[in-house]
Amino acid sequence: MKYTLLFFFLSTFVISAQGQAQNAPERVVITSKKEKTRVHTNANGELQVNVSPKDVHKFKAAGMVRYSDFGARGNGKTDDIDAIAAAHVFANQNKLLVKADEGATYYIGGKERTVVIRTDTDFGTAVFIIDDTEVQNRNAPVFMVSSGLQPFTPGSIASLKRDQEKINATLPGPCLITVTNAHVKRYIRYGLNQNNGSPQTDIFVVDKNGRVDRDAPIIWDFDQITGITALPMDGKTLYITGGRFTTIANKAESKYTYYSRNIAIRRSNVVVDGFEHRVTGEGDHGAPYSGFINISDCAYVTVKNTVLTGHKTYSTIGAAGKPVSMGTYDISVNRALNVSFVNCSQTNDINDRTYWGILGSNYCKNLLYDKCTLSRFDAHMGVANATIRNSTLGHMGINAIGSGIFTVENSTINGRTLINLRSDYGSTWQGEFFIRNCVFVPQGGKPASAALIGGSYSGEHDFGYTCYMPERITIENLRINDSSHPEDYQGPAIFSNFNPQMTDDFYHEQFPYVKTREVVLKNVTTASGRALRVSDNPFMFKDVKIITD
Repeated sequence: MKYTLLFFFLSTFVISAQGQAQNAPERVVITSKKEKTRVHTNANGELQVNVSPKDVHKFKAAGMVRYSDFGARGNGKTDDIDAIAAAHVFANQNKLLVKADEGATYYIGGKERTVVIRTDTDFGTAVFIIDDTEVQNRNAPVFMVSSGLQPFTPGSIASLKRDQEKINATLPGPCLITVTNAHVKRYIRYGLNQNNGSPQTDIFVVDKNGRVDRDAPIIWDFDQITGITALPMDGKTLYITGGRFTTIANKAESKYTYYSRNIAIRRSNVVVDGFEHRVTGEGDHGAPYSGFINISDCAYVTVKNTVLTGHKTYSTIGAAGKPVSMGTYDISVNRALNVSFVNCSQTNDINDRTYWGILGSNYCKNLLYDKCTLSRFDAHMGVANATIRNSTLGHMGINAIGSGIFTVENSTINGRTLINLRSDYGSTWQGEFFIRNCVFVPQGGKPASAALIGGSYSGEHDFGYTCYMPERITIENLRINDSSHPEDYQGPAIFSNFNPQMTDDFYHEQFPYVKTREVVLKNVTTASGRALRVSDNPFMFKDVKIITD
């Protein structure tokens, strides 16, 4: 009998500590012999899968495979990672659905083995226990949702302009374009986590003719380009449904050694539906996490009907040599466009300050929360256009810098301010704010002097760009629940005191701040009965035009 030997080279990605995707090919050998289907690893740790001809026929006829088909025990004790990976390898090659076994509990230990998902996957009601107490490679995702399409370098593009409508490139179809200029530094961070900035980066979608999606425009001028990549976008939506995941938290030293033991989404057009993630085993120390749902280098991703968990906050020594709380996330979105979170919540109290805010993002465009109850929305190194609607935000509220339109509507915000412009990145927003039909509960109802727009800007630090306040802020039908306040409370302010030193015309800003031109107020009420003021620093905002109904 002749045996058919198939060599299948599976490209996974390893996420480095800096969050960059690096190619890390892992060879998987699939054989088809008359013996039973089995999975094992060779001396080099490579996964080897034998699928009997009978099973090949059965799986293809059914249009699906289950993890038990490849030897998964599902007893919550045996490490099933190899069987899970093998099932997806075969499914990817044959374009089959993958289904977890109902009632199974899959234990996943610390072995470095990334499961690559390229076909629809139904985790169902199965339980996945991911044990991070002893991990071989903290940078290796547990699951990677990836595309079989290969990135390439488009030629003939030497420069780009902000809001450019078309690029000169020959493309096989719609592509996600990522471009950098390493000679220009942006986001030069200030404060306890100070740094020297990051190379100018932009990400946008073009059609096969090179036309840029106007809803996610190019936001920087590129006088020169040091790196450009085009990633073709899958036209068919990939669905990942169900799943009950529990992470047994790491017990590593509390320092910036991020754990990426997660589900990494690196493919465009993906829907995650009905997913749950919980965390156990957090003690008095631990390393931070980079997001259990980690979305990067892709577009058009929706996470819905999903329950997540905020991570316990630990502290370390920051770049300035002083103690600092470490950001640790259950959702992370980087270099991604058109990402939506719909009907999502978290297991812990959104106002419990023991836990860090659940989302962190960088280099994104068009982020959406809809019908979500989460502790935070946050855009570190910029977001172009964001919307929060029908949602409730917890103790860390809304934090952002960026550009375009930021809309908050039909929502309740429990942060220190209604919207906080991150001071470590220059409290900048080049565009407009629209706030409609909202309730603001300063500090979740704790005694506080309320301010709607928060931030800080001294004019003495170069962030790598001109810093702006929103050109126009429109606030309609806002209820401020400020009944709990200090004795000397003078009423809520539109702006916090961005610069206490700027009290007269003699103050000099080395890097001038472009301030808000006008604020439109319609039906703003307070529980305290006190009127809305401009700021504790009226001089700084003396030129802002206030329009009331």
